[in-house]
Amino acid sequence: MKQLLFFEPGNLNGIVFLILAILLAPPLLLAVIGLILFKIKNRKAGKVFFILAGVYLVVGLGICGAMMAGF
Repeated sequence: MKQLLFFEPGNLNGIVFLILAILLAPPLLLAVIGLILFKIKNRKAGKVFFILAGVYLVVGLGICGAMMAGF
C-alpha cells in the first residue's frame, strides 16, 4: 500500500491554469497576428488568421471545456 502513495498527486490547482492557457493563448495570439496583418494592407492573410483563431477557439472550447467539466 505504501508504494501507491508515491503515485498520489498533490495540489493540482495549476492544471486548471495550464488548460486555460492552452485553450485561450493560441487563439489570442493568432487574432493579434491577424489584426496586425489586416492593418498593414495584407487583408487576405489577416482574414485567414482570424478564421484560424476562431476555429482553434471553438475546438479548444470543445476539448478543453469537456476536460474541465469532467466528461
